[in-house]
Amino acid sequence: MPRPTAAQLAYGSATVVVSTIAMLLLSRTSTGLGVAVISAAALALGLLVALTVPLPRRRGRHAARTGASRAAAGPVAQEGATGDARVPEPRTASAEHPVHH
Repeated sequence: MPRPTAAQLAYGSATVVVSTIAMLLLSRTSTGLGVAVISAAALALGLLVALTVPLPRRRGRHAARTGASRAAAGPVAQEGATGDARVPEPRTASAEHPVHH
């Protein structure tokens, strides 16, 4: 399991503190059992929030290409009328980088 990021720790901790205070104030409990139940619920909620914070995307050659980078890279395949993908013609090096003498 990967280590939690700073954002996950911050969101989870803030959720635990805020939800504990809010539930204690709203329930007005004074028994030890009530405080224990509220604390356990706040801890579970904080853990849920920390685990659902989106992880940062990996950058590198193994990262998935986004829509913007696909558009910048040019057309890879075009959708035909029948639904089949057509592969564009391969480019030659001389067509991409003309040599001027």
